[in-house]
Amino acid sequence: MPHDIWINLPVKDVESSTTFFNEIGFHAVSVGNERAQLSIGQTTILLFPESTFEKFTGSKTADTSHSAEVIFSIGAESREEVDAFIQKVEFAGGSIFGKPSESDGWMYGAGFADLDGHRWNLLYMDESKMPKK
Repeated sequence: MPHDIWINLPVKDVESSTTFFNEIGFHAVSVGNERAQLSIGQTTILLFPESTFEKFTGSKTADTSHSAEVIFSIGAESREEVDAFIQKVEFAGGSIFGKPSESDGWMYGAGFADLDGHRWNLLYMDESKMPKK
């Protein structure tokens, strides 16, 4: 059974997206002329121009200004990390759709959209306050 997974993500401008993700603290590098590789933990996300993405999917990309196709959730180590990360996103040109806040007494997170409108959230879970079954 295969063990690796790569997520392919269409972007309008690979260079601008690579810069954005590096500015917010991810590791993104150009791979060839028209793509980049974004590494988050053990997950690899490949950034492709929309036209290339459409060729190998056989369909149009989602219009993220009107709908969401997916949300990428990333774990944080602390509430402070969530707050600092969201500040980096704002400075780098991303948009915040969910300001940092607490949920259910044990989760603290925030949501943002990258330059292409793809949605992400950063979430800290305080396991000491998690409800027990």
